Amino acid sequence: MTEPRLPQRLATLPPYPFAEIDLMKRQALDRGVDVVDLGVGDPDLPTPPHIVRALQGAAPLAENHRYPSYLGSLAFREAVARYMQRRYDVRLDAQREALALIGSKEGIAHLALALLDPGDTVLVPDPAYPVCAISARFVGAEVVPMPLLRDHGFRPRLDDIATADAKRAKLMWLNYPNNPTGGVAPLDFWQDVGAFAVDHDLLVASDAAYAEIYLDDNPPTSALQVEALSDRTIEFHSLSKTFNMTGWRVGFAVGTEWMVEALGTVKTNVDSGIFGAVQQAAIAALDGPTEPVDAVRATYRRRRDRLVAGLRQAGLDVVETTATFYVVAAVPAGETSLTYVGKLLEDHGIVSTPCTAFGPGGEGYVRFSLTADDERIDAASRRLAGQG
Repeated sequence: MTEPRLPQRLATLPPYPFAEIDLMKRQALDRGVDVVDLGVGDPDLPTPPHIVRALQGAAPLAENHRYPSYLGSLAFREAVARYMQRRYDVRLDAQREALALIGSKEGIAHLALALLDPGDTVLVPDPAYPVCAISARFVGAEVVPMPLLRDHGFRPRLDDIATADAKRAKLMWLNYPNNPTGGVAPLDFWQDVGAFAVDHDLLVASDAAYAEIYLDDNPPTSALQVEALSDRTIEFHSLSKTFNMTGWRVGFAVGTEWMVEALGTVKTNVDSGIFGAVQQAAIAALDGPTEPVDAVRATYRRRRDRLVAGLRQAGLDVVETTATFYVVAAVPAGETSLTYVGKLLEDHGIVSTPCTAFGPGGEGYVRFSLTADDERIDAASRRLAGQG
């Protein structure tokens, strides 16, 4: 066999950053290092029992043993609509404006196939969840970065986007609460986005995976709360972080009917939907008691406070965090994001994430995840302080 030649879209693709971090961690473990893993954000807390019970009750039902609906059961989409109305006062047509996803990641990735042609232009935050840019490049679209700056709350300065880029762009990606920075978007920001999108005839895609992980008394807003965005926006939500369901692979897309329909058309051709029992468990999550989610927020709030205190004691410049389960800090003078992540692992056995994994705009920052228990977070603080 001749040497295999990968298609160009794969040959030019950089390694997925979180896979590289996992490799670094495994190598440290193989060396016998007692690793404190504050890297990839996978909740360590269990899925609430009432959701597990819903799955257990639904799994034996024969109706769930056949192919599920490609778009999600109507019962699930109606639960989504109830959630959006209750949480944001956004009214949706469950049949036409809501779509089940096998985790929000697959919906984010497939949106490029649904909306973009080769040569289209996409505005993507920098730093940002890598899938937004990667999926655009997969279909031959051009990615124009929008820098997220600390002095602007890690929100793009819309006035700084070049007029030529704004005019030729078809789609703008946004993500709030933001991964990796923890930045949040008040409603007036979404109103500005709405005016900008109308002026430049842009579509908007909003990644709201961390919408319920807020650590103060200000629940994050939704792009769909802005009238100007109601006919040009699709928003992605996930049950992964809110209900500690990363392994369950369930989320949803909501918003403008034709955009949701376009994404659904892609999905009917590439997957066969979510296991019916998982959808019934997701209904139990969306319609269920709020106390488990309140407890999750309280846990992350406590962990944030402990870690921030430890990082500051070690002399790091920590960014104020009011959402997500991440803490971001500026790296010390003379370090890059990547060299400092390596030093944390080599010198202290702490796994973290360079914010450059999310784009060049992340240079100078490192992200710590709060998905480790208090004991391990305290251990990281002691090591940074030279006490363990």
